[in-house]
Amino acid sequence: MCFTSATAADTLKLSTWNLDWLLDPAHPGYAQAPPDIPHRTPADISSLASYATHLHADVVALQEIESPASAGQLFPLARYHLSISQDHVLQHTALAVRADIPFEQNPDVTALDTYATAPVTHHHLRSGLDITLHQNGQTLRILIVHLKAGCPDNLPHATRPTCATLWQQFAVLDDWVATRTQHHEAFAIMGDFNRHLTVHDPLFLTLLRIAPLDLVTAGTASPCQNGSYFIDHIILGGAARAWKIPNSLRVTPLAEEAGQTLSDHCPVSITLQLPSAKEQPQP
Repeated sequence: MCFTSATAADTLKLSTWNLDWLLDPAHPGYAQAPPDIPHRTPADISSLASYATHLHADVVALQEIESPASAGQLFPLARYHLSISQDHVLQHTALAVRADIPFEQNPDVTALDTYATAPVTHHHLRSGLDITLHQNGQTLRILIVHLKAGCPDNLPHATRPTCATLWQQFAVLDDWVATRTQHHEAFAIMGDFNRHLTVHDPLFLTLLRIAPLDLVTAGTASPCQNGSYFIDHIILGGAARAWKIPNSLRVTPLAEEAGQTLSDHCPVSITLQLPSAKEQPQP
């Protein structure tokens, strides 16, 4: 179906942004953070907030957020509602949603913490934040993830333990995609996958065997950090695949000046054009 006129009601800009240990220094948990995390000045926070404003995103999937207060430094409550996972960790997955867009928070996908039953020497992994948005008569299910680092390119069966962990996490994503598909839902998975996903990647293929998907970053390289392959991805499934506006993939490079500390990730965005409910074809 072709849509020729876009309005604020029927377009939705989705972004994902890992903010590299965005903490609120006033929060008690700040003292528990590793000593080598980025330590930002008020000027650094102001610069990040300026990028957040110019991003003009309707929905921003966030990673490495310590609390709603830390996210609120960039996404003020006057313009955004904030939702955060319920993990007992310092790095949460979170979502900033434009204040006029209704949404509800579903139970966290805690199975992504494959270390939940591991010895106490293991740090817990991040749960997925599961959100349902309502816009223009449509419903979009969004899962925000921050997956295990350390296996960016290796085959899933590599002896590296981090690859085995990432394989387990993708099995959890398989189940989530299967459920969304069974319920004929439009959905997106967004966040830091810590993986250079391609349409031929064995891990992505496990998802693709369940349902048709659009890996919107496929076939492109990111201009972030002087050029690299994407590890921050947006995957669309169900009706959302048809909602993507062609060639709307955008990356917002962060121009760090001398002495600044911003983030080692850049926002990655895609824009959807949502049909009205009466235009939506029935499955």
